[in-house]
Amino acid sequence: MKLISIFLMFLACNTTPDLPVEKGATNIEMPATEMLADTIVPAQYDAQGKLIKVVKSKEDWKKQLSADAYRVLREEGTERAFTGKLWDNHEKGVYVCAGCGLPLFSSETKFESGTGWPSFYQPISKECIAGNEDSSYGMLREEVECARCGGHQGHVFDDGPKPTGLRYCINSVSLRFVKQ
Repeated sequence: MKLISIFLMFLACNTTPDLPVEKGATNIEMPATEMLADTIVPAQYDAQGKLIKVVKSKEDWKKQLSADAYRVLREEGTERAFTGKLWDNHEKGVYVCAGCGLPLFSSETKFESGTGWPSFYQPISKECIAGNEDSSYGMLREEVECARCGGHQGHVFDDGPKPTGLRYCINSVSLRFVKQ
């Protein structure tokens, strides 16, 4: 199990895939949506060591994503509890961003939270997750985003299990599952 975790961390944020990137590029061209179905697209870094971002127009995101995925990933929506296809998934594998394929969570850190959304106690790498304060709906929460494409994933709370005490409560539609 530990070896798998180390491999996933390596894959997630420390490798460069064979995608063309110009020196000093600020964004990368992603493969077509059909090509992303069962694909992990590892992080790429520029010459300064910064994560190369995926930048697309609103129209391009709408072409790539389903209406539900667009609403959640690009407009910070939320799917209804117990409706997503991954909340009750128990297979081994990697959960990647549905927008760009960046590995975000491992099945090894998924747990049953009873909330109706996939819940994890830690990401594969903190470098692959970005956060923002979210004060919508009269609550103060920490939003979770994909660090590469900025896609809204869900929120993180401090009521999770050991060893972190965190609960990353993530929308199924924000993720794709790549079976091990």
